[in-house]
Amino acid sequence: MKFESILEEINGFGPFQFAIIALLCTPRIVLPCHFLLNNFIAAVPPHHCDISTLDEGGLFRNSGITQEQRLTVSVPTRENGDPKSCEMFAEPQFQLLSNSSNSSDLQTVQCQSGWVYDNSTFTSTVATEWDLVCDRKSLTKTTSTIFFFGVMLGAVAFGFLCDKYGRKKTLLASYIMSMFFGFSSAFANHYPLFAVLRFLTGFGLTGITINSIVLSIEWVDVSHRSFIGVIGSLAWSVGNMLLAGFAYLVNDWRSLIMTVTAPLGFAILTWWWIPESARWLLANGKMEEAQYYLDRCAKINKRKNFNSSKFKIETLANIQVLEKQDRNYSYLDLIKTPKMRQLSLMMAIVWYGVASTYYGISLNISGFGLNMYLTHFIYAAIEVPAKLMVYFLLNIIGRRKCQAGTLLLTGTCIIINIFVPKDLWHLRAAVAILGKGLSEASVTTIFLYTTELYPTVVRQNGLGYSSCISRLGVSIAPLILLLEDVWTVLPQIIICAMAIISGLVSLLLPETLNVRLPETIDDIEKPSRKDVSSHSVESSGVFLESKNTADT
Repeated sequence: MKFESILEEINGFGPFQFAIIALLCTPRIVLPCHFLLNNFIAAVPPHHCDISTLDEGGLFRNSGITQEQRLTVSVPTRENGDPKSCEMFAEPQFQLLSNSSNSSDLQTVQCQSGWVYDNSTFTSTVATEWDLVCDRKSLTKTTSTIFFFGVMLGAVAFGFLCDKYGRKKTLLASYIMSMFFGFSSAFANHYPLFAVLRFLTGFGLTGITINSIVLSIEWVDVSHRSFIGVIGSLAWSVGNMLLAGFAYLVNDWRSLIMTVTAPLGFAILTWWWIPESARWLLANGKMEEAQYYLDRCAKINKRKNFNSSKFKIETLANIQVLEKQDRNYSYLDLIKTPKMRQLSLMMAIVWYGVASTYYGISLNISGFGLNMYLTHFIYAAIEVPAKLMVYFLLNIIGRRKCQAGTLLLTGTCIIINIFVPKDLWHLRAAVAILGKGLSEASVTTIFLYTTELYPTVVRQNGLGYSSCISRLGVSIAPLILLLEDVWTVLPQIIICAMAIISGLVSLLLPETLNVRLPETIDDIEKPSRKDVSSHSVESSGVFLESKNTADT
């Protein structure tokens, strides 16, 4: 495993690596704008039954009553005085104008002629476009679930395609798919078509998620992996904050979708300058192409004498390609051998918990006494200090403790908010924001952690598999939030349980601080003990070779 030796010669942390981060910045900004877009395009504004047909039928003709009085005699009210959303009186109750008699005993029916929506916040949303309210209100959450099912299946497909055809080609395919289906969904004229197009948009966006983190990590040396991983992920936080601004300025759901999709056009133009992963090229026996990109990296990083060490690349290729050169690795390789199978099972549990917790919190931006734009913005802004905190802690206490600590503390915050009364909204908001920051820290850690645990030959498959499991959790998260109709705190209890369970499981994973990236499955199953120094890690039956291993 000598790729780190090559990186040391060409400088594994220089202008070339920062250029990769910059080129991947735009598409990574787009990701949160789509992943959390449902908070705004499927928002349900205040509404009540449409009573205009009563006027047309002559019931209010020449009555001389105002529109507010017509609403009073036609629609029952809640305890706070607001009109109910899904019911209307079977016939106008004019006696309510002269006295404040109890209207709870009066006969009501479901809305007969549609609904009237408060357009003061949104000009139009998916809910108002297709009346996804009352008996159909679950479809607003289902929209998000359908999108994340697309993301989940995309993780499987792109994990395979990335390892078979390379990171760069599949990245372009992701750009094109996401842009095409993203714009198409803005022109959908009925809900089923919109749901299908959102599914396909999520499918395409997964390739960006997988490739952007791996391309960043695979080009950087061991000591700076966490820096590149965390700094690069700040683009997500920037995009998340921008989403609040875009949604505030663009109140029509169709225009908002087009607004957040448009930057992918710029990403397609800059794709040409993104390098292929030299690790992947070498692991697949593509020596000449790997030589090209390594020379290019050395030139940009001003390492002029690199060509004299070309023989090391040939040696490296012979070492890394231990099996048949044209072999295609698949998802089955994640479970064929004992230690890989054990690793894959634990990663599935942790990813599911991380994703369920993050999105369970992110998709619930109401109930804290703040308007939804401000809540979303604060939730996004807290991610920045959370990422910076993780950057320092990752290199001080290691990946495993960071992963477990952030998940367990997130679960603790959720438990606290279960017992804090809603009247103390300041405290509830503060605890929720802290929990959101910790959940983001766990997401940042798991992406970096995963790339360090899986060997190069199946790294994309590993990320694809892990991402698929996490998206399963994300897909179910919106449906879990619907359980509040059964018991108000039930969604919080479920999300809290997932955070704590996954946090405990992450304690069983191996530490990867200052550990070389494994290149082949044999590096996991049969580590070379004679080359392992005191920094090597043995945990849960998974072995990784140390950063300080002597070159042979």
